[in-house]
Amino acid sequence: MSTGLIIAIVVAALILLALFVLLGRKGRERKLETRRHEAREIGREAEVSRAQADRTRAEAETQAAEARRQDALARERAAEADEQHREARERHIEAARRHPDMDEDEAAAEFDRRHAAGAGTAGTGTGPAGAETAGGGEAVQHYERTETPEEERERRFERNEEGEVVRDETYQEPRR
Repeated sequence: MSTGLIIAIVVAALILLALFVLLGRKGRERKLETRRHEAREIGREAEVSRAQADRTRAEAETQAAEARRQDALARERAAEADEQHREARERHIEAARRHPDMDEDEAAAEFDRRHAAGAGTAGTGTGPAGAETAGGGEAVQHYERTETPEEERERRFERNEEGEVVRDETYQEPRR
């Protein structure tokens, strides 16, 4: 073999080796760029998911605040109703006190019989889950409030020791 041929073979081998190295580097760069692109897409998806989670959390907090507001309003209305009931009872007793033929105690007993368990009489305390227990633990009073787009509904009911409903009152009011 001649020297020129050997040099040509060596030069061709070096060119092929350089070409393989260059193609290998390009392939690695393409792989790295694909990974970078995938990582950016995953990052964008994670950001969208985080924003959705933040929005959902904010909505839940808003709903919880509204529920607390509604609960406070219901308790306020129940307290107003109790106060009005007490005032009506006192006025009834006052009328009996001024009437020459009526006895105060009988008038009070009659009022209590007629309006037996107005929504929370003196001597009740709040028990678990919004229930109220009477002073001697003999009955349990429950209060429920439901709102729909068409109406607001309040329900109060009382159960005796055996769990039987002894009083059930429902108030409905159309929404305006």
